[in-house]
Amino acid sequence: MLQEIFDEHAQVFEEARARLLPDLLKAAELAEACLTAGNKLLVFGNGGSAADAQHFAAELVGRFERDRRPLPAVALTVDTSLLTAVANDHGFEQIFARQVEALGGPGDLLVALSTSGNSANVLSAVDKGREMGCRAIGFTGEGGGRLADRVDVMIAAPSRTVARIQEIHELCLHALAAWLERRLCPEEDQGRRE
Repeated sequence: MLQEIFDEHAQVFEEARARLLPDLLKAAELAEACLTAGNKLLVFGNGGSAADAQHFAAELVGRFERDRRPLPAVALTVDTSLLTAVANDHGFEQIFARQVEALGGPGDLLVALSTSGNSANVLSAVDKGREMGCRAIGFTGEGGGRLADRVDVMIAAPSRTVARIQEIHELCLHALAAWLERRLCPEEDQGRRE
């Protein structure tokens, strides 16, 4: 069984490399343009995708491979008081949309993660952001679900297995972090973490 998991990962990885690089480049350029213009990234998802959102935002605000200035990114998954209050008062579908409405603005970039592409609260947040003039990148699995028609760029991992989808998302988010760090902060310390 363990060998099968590694084999499946390798197969999905190879297919992702063949399929996703053009869209990942578009996503990187969109994120770079957003940050260059003085805007921010709002990142969100549920479950493992919530953890990926936090991980990505932390690498931009903190550091990825270099000591450099912080890059503005907010994970909308971390404030338990806010999340539970909004879920209680407005419904779970609004937990990200309310934050996008409060924190977002024209030119900001939504980074929406949903392995199915059909998470109601993710779709609601993207819809609210689009009304406000935000751009959007979607991270999903095979097919993209309903998120596919709502975003500027879709990164659809070539799998229907949640674990494999999340592994590809993490790789792509690391690639985006590296792109942004190198393009936006080329002159800063290039020291790597130990």
